[in-house]
Amino acid sequence: MPSSKQTSFTASSGVLNLAARWFWRRSWKTIERLALLTKRRWTLILLGALTLLLTLGFPGLAQTSSSAAEAPVVLDGRVLFQVRNSGNFSAAERAGIINNNLEQEVRSREPLKIEVVQENQRSIIRSSTSSNGVPPQEGRDLVTVTEGDVIPGTSLARQANIWRNVIEDALQQGRLERTPAYYRLALLYSLGGLLGAIALHFILGFLWRLLAHRLTRWLGNPASPLHPWEPSAKLFLQLALLGLQAGMWIAVGFYITDIFPKTRIWRYKLFNFLTSPIVSLGESNYSALQLLLLLAFTVGLWFAVSGITRLFRFYILSRTGAELRVQEVVAVLTQYILTFLGLIVLLQIWGLDVRSLAILASVLGVGIGFGVQNITNNLISGLIITLERPIQLGDFVNVGQLMGTVERIGARSTQIRTLDQVTIIVPNSRFLETEVINWSHGDPVSRLRLPVGVAYGSNVEQVQAALLEAARSHPEVLVRPQPQVWFQGFGDSAINFDLLVWTGEPKTQARVKSDLYYRIEASLRRYGIEVPFPQRDINVRSPQLDEFMAAWLRQNAPTTPQQQLFSPNGGKLNHHPQNPSVVTSAGQLSEPSSDAQIREKLAAVDIEALVVAMREPGGVEIKDRRERLNLYPVCFIGLEAVDWLMHKQTCTREEAIQLGQLLIERGIIHHVCDEHPFRDGYVFYRFYTDERN
Repeated sequence: MPSSKQTSFTASSGVLNLAARWFWRRSWKTIERLALLTKRRWTLILLGALTLLLTLGFPGLAQTSSSAAEAPVVLDGRVLFQVRNSGNFSAAERAGIINNNLEQEVRSREPLKIEVVQENQRSIIRSSTSSNGVPPQEGRDLVTVTEGDVIPGTSLARQANIWRNVIEDALQQGRLERTPAYYRLALLYSLGGLLGAIALHFILGFLWRLLAHRLTRWLGNPASPLHPWEPSAKLFLQLALLGLQAGMWIAVGFYITDIFPKTRIWRYKLFNFLTSPIVSLGESNYSALQLLLLLAFTVGLWFAVSGITRLFRFYILSRTGAELRVQEVVAVLTQYILTFLGLIVLLQIWGLDVRSLAILASVLGVGIGFGVQNITNNLISGLIITLERPIQLGDFVNVGQLMGTVERIGARSTQIRTLDQVTIIVPNSRFLETEVINWSHGDPVSRLRLPVGVAYGSNVEQVQAALLEAARSHPEVLVRPQPQVWFQGFGDSAINFDLLVWTGEPKTQARVKSDLYYRIEASLRRYGIEVPFPQRDINVRSPQLDEFMAAWLRQNAPTTPQQQLFSPNGGKLNHHPQNPSVVTSAGQLSEPSSDAQIREKLAAVDIEALVVAMREPGGVEIKDRRERLNLYPVCFIGLEAVDWLMHKQTCTREEAIQLGQLLIERGIIHHVCDEHPFRDGYVFYRFYTDERN
């Protein structure tokens, strides 16, 4: 006969089934919209759920300390009672057999009848129903109650009757929960709980936004004495909201998983796994849940110490008048000390004997010491840097080949941003082991040295004036100290000078150097001062060669197209315009003329006729020429022009050079790049007429 409980449930299931279908159809679209809205907050919800789950699971840790001589009897995820060791069977083996019997019984479709049978001074809880063709009168033994299972003050028969009632109620409930009607009603209740949780979730979010708006109105005024507490108050409010929402969803999860037998079994296995001992330290056993809780409390300790440290720095250290860097050092040391002491207290409260870890810590300390030697070196170096302060935030420094601005000084490393806007992490030990140039330390004014070389024969006073003019024209060069020009000496190919200037911003020294070199080049060009390139003179000493050159010069001097200078005592060929003697087109040596004499002689030259002769066939060779992969069209060579002028005008080489310069000054020819005056060398020039064409 079915019980009254089963009859009432069957009568109400039809009406509830119709209501469930209507409610499901009306609520499905609402669920879809709410799911999209809550998708972004699942991360926070899961985080809060984990925290609250660990907190709620804390009472279950008592299971880990229970004696191994007892084991639970479980049906559909519900613990019915505990059994103990009996004879050759351990408590876990007995519980496994009983659980298997109960699972078979709850799946049976036969009428349920549980009774207690006394056999051989033992009490046996037996089911009169059976399956697989076993006669009902034989039944199935579910539990054998022994003397070890009896609670003190209770007889064996009474203990067996108590367990019989518990088993009978559990089997009836288990069979009821496996009916289709129960599943439909359970789905309806689950859906209602889920919708209620979603609604409450949004209500809590609305209340949080309302309270946050009120906090902004109350604490957002900078003049308010509580204004510094605004971020902390909002953070605390958000954490409270997160805890409430997480607690709500965990409660809904417990409720839904408790309705269905399968989900209740999975939940029991999960908690059984979390609360089973997995680590043994000394005489204590610790489960995964305990370790998770220890980790959670450690993280909480870290955040709590960080909050206390911030309050200590804000309300105490800031009022001492110490520098920010010193305040930061004291705050960091305080945080580390409080964290260390808090961990020791937490481990003691947790039941860990810190003294038992001393040997392990010493062994690990030796091994880790060799492994983290460099890290320890950098940590100690960071502490020394913090105390001595050879570098500070914002300093412009040179560390080896690195040059940049210090952006952050950490416990192990320092961040430097270079002029290329690249952040480089430098270990702190490098600042103590190598030379460091701190351009910003003390006085940021620094001196720049710019080497400059000019050609021999340049007027050194004009060089000094040109360099000082370039330096004083730059707006970032300091007036005091004044720029200086130092004469460094005579080089192989140039006269060497150093331009010394001072700047007040070390970060810009590379750009200032570049700007100054641009200005120096322009200033030297205005003064007509040449920047030389390396030159070498070849001296050939041979009596046979001297005799050969003398004979060749006597035979070819009247018709030679080029000017050659022969020195009998050295055999030196020289094309430089500053030679003490020159050779005329007649092949005779003569002393050079003065500038006045050359100008007077050139004044009589018909320039127009000369230009026509130079451009006609038989004149200067004008054609396209290449130099270092560059093409220069319709141009001629200065050396060839000098030779042609000497031959046609019957003049010396110096006079030919002056005549070419006169053509430049009158705007008839020019250097192809407008960089040089007229020279007796392999230099390209072009007629302006050819350029226009």
